[in-house]
Amino acid sequence: MYFDDYDSPVFRPPSEARSFILRLTRGCAHNKCTYCNMYRGVPFQVLTDEQIMRQIAMAQAYNAKAVRRVFFADGDALVLSTERLLRVLKTLHEVFPNFERASSYAAPKDILRKSVDELRELREAGLELLYYGMETGDGVTLAKINKGVDDKESIEVGQRVIAAGMKLSMMVILGIAGEEGSERHALETAKAINAIRPTMLGAICLMLYRGSELKAEFERGEFKPLSPAGLMEELKMIVEHIELPETEHCLFRSNHISNYVPLKATLPEDKERLLHDIEYSIGELKKLKDWDVYNHDKY
Repeated sequence: MYFDDYDSPVFRPPSEARSFILRLTRGCAHNKCTYCNMYRGVPFQVLTDEQIMRQIAMAQAYNAKAVRRVFFADGDALVLSTERLLRVLKTLHEVFPNFERASSYAAPKDILRKSVDELRELREAGLELLYYGMETGDGVTLAKINKGVDDKESIEVGQRVIAAGMKLSMMVILGIAGEEGSERHALETAKAINAIRPTMLGAICLMLYRGSELKAEFERGEFKPLSPAGLMEELKMIVEHIELPETEHCLFRSNHISNYVPLKATLPEDKERLLHDIEYSIGELKKLKDWDVYNHDKY
């Protein structure tokens, strides 16, 4: 057993709970987003072929037939060259008889370094689903949170994934622009969603994590977060301005642990019902007393 391959935190999307987590990198190559502390203190490292192969060998020895889905970790496994990723995918097909597909987080800079043809080749080899934390479509906010890309690049990331025929699960963060930038964030994010047309769309609520620059800004009084009702009003504005063709089917979810209200819908067909549910939620959340204390406890 080689536990050193998993000696630092490993994160994965909730939907990958039953997947074999195959670590290709350790940490995050960017690791500068002001709202995130997932890999702070974890030096970025690309694992060697030997380290990757021994993880695969462990899973094979444990139960090769049980492996159907594989999630590539850590924060930006796609920093690996297309050639190396193809070799890994080829090995997965050879070792696991019931292997169906692989998925990965999609760091924006990693996607921009790959052409649509490369992404299509990876999809045909089994990498079928990418999770992309766009966070916002607003260029001002992207710069403030140090995402590493501007608004045009953030849209291009999603469009490349869709053009390659991959499934795209895209996430936005409610409240990421604070009170001051809320409307701009909402409107620009809706525009980006319309331009990308993701397969799945998730909306989570901002959480100020210990050790992040954004939490430090909050503690200095330089960032004012939205109230629970304010977060839902921001979501309402986003959904109101999402205009997808009737032929599109985008699964929307806001069922992350950070969300005050769990919501689900298929856009565009459920748009009016979703807006009704959001409006009802706003009314209920406005009934909360002492929201400042509630909010601080949450963050």
